[in-house]
Amino acid sequence: MSYTWYVPTRVLFGCGKLNELHKQALPGKKALLVISNGKSVRDNGALSRTERELELAGVSYVLFSGVGANPTKQEVEAGARLAGKEGCDFVLALGGGSVMDAAKAMAMFALQPGDLWDYVYGSTGKGKKLVNPTLPLVCITTTAGTGSEVDEWGVVTNPATKEKIGVGGYDSLFPVLSIVDPELMVSVPPKFTAFQGFDALFHSTEGYISNVASLMGDMVQLAAIENIGKYLARAVKNGQDMEAREHVAFANTMSGYSMVVANCTSEHSLEHAMSAYHPELPHGAGLIMISKAYYTYFIENGVLPERFIRMAKALGMEDAREPMDFVRALARLQEECGVADLKMSDYGITEDEFDELAKNARETMGGLFKADSYPLSHEACVEIYKKSYR
Repeated sequence: MSYTWYVPTRVLFGCGKLNELHKQALPGKKALLVISNGKSVRDNGALSRTERELELAGVSYVLFSGVGANPTKQEVEAGARLAGKEGCDFVLALGGGSVMDAAKAMAMFALQPGDLWDYVYGSTGKGKKLVNPTLPLVCITTTAGTGSEVDEWGVVTNPATKEKIGVGGYDSLFPVLSIVDPELMVSVPPKFTAFQGFDALFHSTEGYISNVASLMGDMVQLAAIENIGKYLARAVKNGQDMEAREHVAFANTMSGYSMVVANCTSEHSLEHAMSAYHPELPHGAGLIMISKAYYTYFIENGVLPERFIRMAKALGMEDAREPMDFVRALARLQEECGVADLKMSDYGITEDEFDELAKNARETMGGLFKADSYPLSHEACVEIYKKSYR
């Protein structure tokens, strides 16, 4: 019955909600407008629409378009320096989880002296306290994967040290306003719709079996699992299916709330190590690769059997009777979404890396292991990688 719930973000959810940006009380007069280094928000009109909304609101902006699929320390520092140089008084993220994560870290670091890693906790981070305030943040999400629009954390990679680590965690880094407009997600290709949808799913499945589970967490997690189970395959197969897009977007935001009231577990640590060493690996794809072996480990060790059965039912297996039915339901959804045959080897991962990856996962994101409901040893991590390898 014990939980802490603090989510101060105003969320505008629904089709066409981007058109209401100019009516909102924005937290400043000059924005650092952060987008990816790709073409999607330009090609689908989201950037021009956002620029028009800012003009209507009387807000000027400076564009930063240097964020990659796995945002790096260098990208964050470049954006933060630009914000400081141009006198931006808030940050606006327009994009998916990578853009929102990077923008969050930029908002944290823009007014700080020194190096970004001075303010990172864990591994080689120096864990210093912030010297100056953070900039306010506004998020407009164009994908349904991370839930970053309603939490206070971002994930940043340091290529020099091969660390992919959580950055932030301050109350001031909750976005003051987020827009979740499913119309902006229509152009996401099927493969990435699936990768992002499974990322959102695992935020909630991890939280549901974590040792900080609660009734409040159960509420948002089961809502996310049910909506992904029912609608993700439809969104993958037909990106124009707006009912499916809406429900997957809703599930994604619920999974964002899950990370606030509960916690991700070591599954995310294990994947962060994979994509830290192989940045071309999409985060959601890595999670899919290890997911069946990961959850099987906990089931075989007798962890929370009723919760695994409940998750199987939430994914659509109404006659689920045993914990392994969850893994079967998970496998079925991966097949329906066309991602059941992903191979680590296609992204350059080799079997001789597993010991180092397991070590990196614990050193870099060891805090998530503390949320596991059953101990996951180094050897068990290596075994999960081995069982997942193709």
